[in-house]
Amino acid sequence: MQRGNRNNATDTKQLIIRIAQLRAERAAVLGYPHHAAYVIEDQTAGSSEAAQAMLAKLAGPAVANARAEAVELRAEMARDGIDVDGADDLQAWDWAFYAERVRKRKYEVDEAALRPYFELDRVLVDGVFHAAGQVYGLSFTERTDLAGYLPDVRVFEVFDADGSPLGLFLGDFYTRETKRGGAWMTNFVEQSRLLRQQPVVLNNLNITKPPEGEPTLLTFDELTTLFHEFGHALHGLLSDVEYQSLQGPSVPRDFVEFPSQVNEMWALWPEVLANYARHHETGEALPEQIVARLKESTSYGEGFRTTEYLAAALLDLAWHSIGPDTVIDDVETFEAEALAKAGVAVPEVPPRYRSTYFAHIFTNGYSAGYYSYIWSEVLDADSVEWFREHGGMTRANGERFRRELLAKGGSVDVMDAFRAFRGRDPELQPLLERRGVTGAA
Repeated sequence: MQRGNRNNATDTKQLIIRIAQLRAERAAVLGYPHHAAYVIEDQTAGSSEAAQAMLAKLAGPAVANARAEAVELRAEMARDGIDVDGADDLQAWDWAFYAERVRKRKYEVDEAALRPYFELDRVLVDGVFHAAGQVYGLSFTERTDLAGYLPDVRVFEVFDADGSPLGLFLGDFYTRETKRGGAWMTNFVEQSRLLRQQPVVLNNLNITKPPEGEPTLLTFDELTTLFHEFGHALHGLLSDVEYQSLQGPSVPRDFVEFPSQVNEMWALWPEVLANYARHHETGEALPEQIVARLKESTSYGEGFRTTEYLAAALLDLAWHSIGPDTVIDDVETFEAEALAKAGVAVPEVPPRYRSTYFAHIFTNGYSAGYYSYIWSEVLDADSVEWFREHGGMTRANGERFRRELLAKGGSVDVMDAFRAFRGRDPELQPLLERRGVTGAA
């Protein structure tokens, strides 16, 4: 909670004030009222007002759901004899522990008990690759004769539906001391018809490597991340543009997460799940009753997750909506006022990143862009509805999604591409239903 806020050599408060002020000054020089207006003009949202409006529609239901979840967690704490009406009331650092206990009791889902059914090779080949084959007609051959940059890096040649070579996919799945955290996709070679280049793409994860001879068993979160990052890889592999500067993921930041989030849906799609979710020792399929409970449980805790995310996204926009003459004396006061104004000031649910350690927006290029994750998810949820309405993972559906969206990259206006695929502008309702925040207001 106090990272970067200790009034010592690692304190960042004055630094972030100066960064925000400099960005505001630059925006003014370029003719914009603030940095957010400058950044978002080139994104699919089009304006900071549009981004703010979308976040505002989500804030009320999300906060209501978070408060309802907090009531459940306080009841769980009371079972432990904790006086939740006193100094030991629910705090942010209590949330995950008690939320998992409530989730286990309500849905009888034990994350640890699921791991034997999610072995890495099986998830990758019989899950991720299988789904890409079903939807896009792709096939994959591991090339052990091609060395990666480290021994653990695996190389696969990717073939199109007609058997023609499409590109290479590399997987760097394990954590190591010299590797940064998180998960991401990288292009080593970008597709270009002009240069006759086929793509070479890499997925990075940070899975703990098991002892020699032991299987790599994934958590459900790691499994979902594997499908997600491969969605980015598909955006690069299925690109079909003239110029490499416009290939696959070279799209506005608030659109780039869209294909990866769509690819996540196959993780729990019945025919895909049945193909990979088998016990690594016995081959037994994941029992149907556990699958049902797992699906039911995925929306539990969305009040907390959505609220902490929205708080960070709205905080980002607050920092980058100041004018060049705005004077900020105290970071904590600015943050508290911004969260209260946005309607997301929930003491038990602080922003996912507080100002003093919000690296995404102060060092990693996401300034005035942290909203993009959920903006992309609006498009994603609406697209998943289209797949469901049109028969699921058929080759015809996959070909349409590939042709209208994945292949185009940044060579067309991406929202025009979305409309060509969906037949209309995106709607918010599918996302509200997915996150389970439709009933609260």
